[in-house]
Amino acid sequence: MEKVASNGSALSATAIAGNGVLSTPVPVISVSPVVLPAPGRGIDLQVRVSAPVNGQQLPIIVFAHGYGSSLDGYAPLVNFWTAHGFVVIQPTFLDSRTLGLSPEDSRTPEIWRFRVEDMKRILDNLDLIVDALPGLKERIDRNRIAAVGHSFGAQTTGMLLGARVIGPDGTPGEDMSDPRIKAGVLLCAAGRGGADLSPFAAEHFPFMNPDYAGMTPPTLVVWGDKDDSFLTVRGPEWFTDAYTLSEGPKSLLTLFGGEHLLGGISGYLVTETSDENPARVAAVQRLTWAYLRSQLYAENAVWLAACAELTESPNPIGRVEDK
Repeated sequence: MEKVASNGSALSATAIAGNGVLSTPVPVISVSPVVLPAPGRGIDLQVRVSAPVNGQQLPIIVFAHGYGSSLDGYAPLVNFWTAHGFVVIQPTFLDSRTLGLSPEDSRTPEIWRFRVEDMKRILDNLDLIVDALPGLKERIDRNRIAAVGHSFGAQTTGMLLGARVIGPDGTPGEDMSDPRIKAGVLLCAAGRGGADLSPFAAEHFPFMNPDYAGMTPPTLVVWGDKDDSFLTVRGPEWFTDAYTLSEGPKSLLTLFGGEHLLGGISGYLVTETSDENPARVAAVQRLTWAYLRSQLYAENAVWLAACAELTESPNPIGRVEDK
């Protein structure tokens, strides 16, 4: 078991007023790996569970990492959410660099499907996971579960919320949604497939062809307006499709100058961040937190307060749209 220091220093004392100022961050405790049996997967599923050291009726976030990452990634987000009252569960998917799965492996073409099944396996084994932290089982709220994902993980999360993969015949594939997920956040989610994909993406990622029409639960879509991906011929606005092609209730957070890692959300010292910006990371931290709090607790007004804080800034770092 390891103690993880919370990272709330970027948050001003008056940020996110709502029902009162955002509470002072509390210490976080985390344990990994928690191993879940996974027949047919080829290797058991390993997860990390993190939680604040105190608090009752804690809501849960199941987090889907981006391609190649693992249960050890995204500490800037995970530490913030847990320090402010969420339990966060992070799996290591088969595409993780820590597992070294060969491109020729028979599971590789179906990794997108294994990812969704892994997220559901977490929900099915919630007791086993929270038992890894003594006393946590009595402190969680099983009726308030959200899913968050970044990049490839955003596609995974979108499918839990009702998005589908359009097959070669042009029809939507299997509905893999899960009603236990009450709300979601998609960080840099892939947009429409077909002619919008680059030749490389069309050849290597045929599953990157989402249908967002069935993604009905409340969802916050986050994108950076400088996220010029090699996966699409359309430019950064491709990452808004999860918002524009789905029905409400949805919110869209645009981060000015943001690229694919949104200022550095994947880790504190990662070298892959091309748009390092602590203020942008802080905006992602508190706006995603506020959105999920308000969706999971109908009486909670922190989302409106967070949006007001964003728009009233003399130099706003982004904007929010709702439908």
